Amino acid sequence: MTEDRGIWTAKVLTLFPEMFPGPLAYSLAGKALAAGVWSLETFDIRDHAMDRHGTVDGSPFGGGAGMVMRADVVDAAIENTATGDAPLIYLTPRGEKFSQAHAVNLVTGSGVTLICGRYEGIDQRVLDARNVIEISLGDFVLSGGESAALALIDACVRLLPGVMGSEASLFEESFNRGLLEYPHYTRPADWCGRKVPDVLLSGHHEKIATWRIEQAQVTTRERRPDLWDRYNEELRNQKEQSHERD
Repeated sequence: MTEDRGIWTAKVLTLFPEMFPGPLAYSLAGKALAAGVWSLETFDIRDHAMDRHGTVDGSPFGGGAGMVMRADVVDAAIENTATGDAPLIYLTPRGEKFSQAHAVNLVTGSGVTLICGRYEGIDQRVLDARNVIEISLGDFVLSGGESAALALIDACVRLLPGVMGSEASLFEESFNRGLLEYPHYTRPADWCGRKVPDVLLSGHHEKIATWRIEQAQVTTRERRPDLWDRYNEELRNQKEQSHERD
């Protein structure tokens, strides 16, 4: 993030603005918000309804269960809130799966504008017209996009300079090496007969670093074979590129 872009800002278009900042008001994200490291703006989509009843949805063309958020209402909300070069993101199960790489990329810009859907979703026409990026937290369905928006913002905010107490913590986390994180231990050294691995008590930093990498590899191989395959593919590519340079 560069200084001329100002404070990293998360704008949220939602039918339930009272759900924010929610958990983002606490811990590291909350302290950073209060300190002005980042900012949060919420906008009520219902404010842009076209009738006095505040109607934001309609029955789906072609029939089917549920209701669909209207294109004209959502478009008006976007028109009145989305500014600058911040990406416009719609949280939806059918979107591209969100990853740590997405978070790293998003914090390099001025912020994000998030659209939280409800009901069966949003009329496709406004998504197409506005070139909205569709992002998913995973292969499950939530009652609305607000919970997903909170998670996405949290993943981004903690990467901003000055938010985390230790920059080293960011490097050691899951996904930064393409691996899941190694297991952690603290006092007492012997708890209910379960002892901390001897290497962590050795004071030998090189051996500890090696052990942690090995544990991260084992955990990733057992729990996330998809990440393990990708990790090994990247290692092979790096070796091939090294041989080509030689």
